[in-house]
Amino acid sequence: MTPKKHILVTGGAGFIGSNFIHYILKKEPDIFVINLDALTYAANLDNLKNLPDPTRYVFIHGNICDQDLVFDLIKTYKISVIINFAAESHVDRSIYGPAQFIQTNIVGTFNLLEAAKKAWLEEKILPLSEVRFHHISTDEVYGSLGPEDPPFSEDTPYKPNSPYAASKAASDHLVRAYFKTYGLPVSITNCSNNYGPYQFPEKLIPLTILNAINGRPIPIYGDGKQIRDWLYVEDHCEAIWLVINQGKPGSTYNIGGGNQPFNIELVKKICSILDDLLPYSKYKPYEQLLTYVSDRPGHDRRYAMNIEKIKKELSWEPKENFHSGLEKTVKWYLENQDWIKGIISRPEYRAWIEKNYNKR
Repeated sequence: MTPKKHILVTGGAGFIGSNFIHYILKKEPDIFVINLDALTYAANLDNLKNLPDPTRYVFIHGNICDQDLVFDLIKTYKISVIINFAAESHVDRSIYGPAQFIQTNIVGTFNLLEAAKKAWLEEKILPLSEVRFHHISTDEVYGSLGPEDPPFSEDTPYKPNSPYAASKAASDHLVRAYFKTYGLPVSITNCSNNYGPYQFPEKLIPLTILNAINGRPIPIYGDGKQIRDWLYVEDHCEAIWLVINQGKPGSTYNIGGGNQPFNIELVKKICSILDDLLPYSKYKPYEQLLTYVSDRPGHDRRYAMNIEKIKKELSWEPKENFHSGLEKTVKWYLENQDWIKGIISRPEYRAWIEKNYNKR
């Protein structure tokens, strides 16, 4: 079967992007995927091994800040959908070095929008009714919630508290402006914290799993009472594809997992799952490895997402509950030790862990 639709996935060698490519190639037999990725520290081509149908996939090594390259890809492949996963995304890294976040998240998004505008609105390579620019964003643009505050909705004012969140907020505004000003067909999804396979092990869940199975201290920021809304990555991928195909152009949709434990509860849950899966480990019980460290500067206390809009308009809600998704994730990391070794053997990864955690 000849693929009917060509889609450009930016940042497809990263965590969520690579999961989306696996998901879409498995789900949609008439889709051809062009993956544009700069292969920065968190990208990993090993994420894209064993694709469901590699004949419908091509990788392009390049940067979203290269507007000419993006335009050429859109025109050459007659791209009808652009899905922008490409982003610097780790809050701690944005605190130490915000410049790259401004470049990738703001300037990069601008260049993608300009290339799409030129191809779709000016050169009209495809009918406007057939194209969509979809931008992946985060709940962090909304700021932090107090204990009794209602969850973030699509109408919550933006109030970012970190350089990462501010750069994503700026990119959201750019995408919305290109819809209002130029009529570019766009959509935006603001998601809560993702977890699942292929997540770079600087993030809380994979870092907890790796440190636990290797008998290293499991760092807990501050008192561990921060609250996040945890979304299993394949549920997120399903929601993204629904929004692209059925969501209203110019609209924003919040995507959340409906799981909001304290961070300390999350980590203890992982320890409990590992106790069950690795009953003969010399590090059991894994909770003994918990180590409290100084908190992150400007650390948002609580996030929670109101997903009533996407439930009502598109009939979407997450399939995985907190226990089922977390158990799948822990098992994946235990079963993919070669993938993990490829990451943690990198000198830059070890240097970052030393800088961010060991010196707190």
